[in-house]
Amino acid sequence: MSDHSLSEYLNTALEVAQIAGEVVKDAFYKDKDQKTKESYADIVTETDQAVEKLIISLLQEKYPSHKFIGEESTAEGKKVEWTDTPTWIIDPIDGTANFVHNIPQTCVCIGLSVNREIVVGVVHLPITGQTYSASRGGGAYCNKQKITVSKVKDLKKSVVITEAGNSRDSQILSTKMKNVHRVVEASHGVRMLGSAAVNMCMVASGSGEAYFEYGIHIWDIAAAGIIFTEAGGLLIDPSGRDVDLLSRQVLAACNQSIADQLIPLLTHVEFDRD
Repeated sequence: MSDHSLSEYLNTALEVAQIAGEVVKDAFYKDKDQKTKESYADIVTETDQAVEKLIISLLQEKYPSHKFIGEESTAEGKKVEWTDTPTWIIDPIDGTANFVHNIPQTCVCIGLSVNREIVVGVVHLPITGQTYSASRGGGAYCNKQKITVSKVKDLKKSVVITEAGNSRDSQILSTKMKNVHRVVEASHGVRMLGSAAVNMCMVASGSGEAYFEYGIHIWDIAAAGIIFTEAGGLLIDPSGRDVDLLSRQVLAACNQSIADQLIPLLTHVEFDRD
């Protein structure tokens, strides 16, 4: 793939994210018709579904041979099929609960993979006006300003971001809260912003030193993942192994030292693969 192609794909993703963001912005302060998926905390709105269809239609028009993985089409029963073919990985509204409750940390996520490697990512927050972007080898940006991860190497001087997630299984929640307890004891504190992509982009910008989560999906972290690594971050499995975007677990640390201090504190939570 040429640099010209990457530049074109990134510009397309930026343009489509802005168009989709206007739809999200228009709906943000209106009443939302919401439904639930796996639990009463796992919400979908008409806007999620409409925005995903809009994004796919715009991209399909320009790249008819490309494939798509989208949160809402998958929720409707479509199996995740991630192949070497150029594939757009889409979360129309990451942070749907935030969207429903008028909390501005909600975003449109568009990532592109080629040969099962993420090469382009855009995370657009239409309410706050922040647009994070990256392409392979090109660095990471927020509103065209270059971003980099924190240089802090001591977990005791760090802020860690995580989420409770959508599952309301008591055992899963208990394990996650024990993880939070141990991390709070070992750090400056824990934050929960309500969106995996926003969480990762915050750490990519140096706002916090690490983010970890169990129960996320490939569409939550594909676009933000390349933004994070291009900002100089370390994206791995919470066990310390190489990251597997279909495994539903991730650790994003600003450097290896923070990762090494965080990993022993975590009890892993297993979810079915995407």
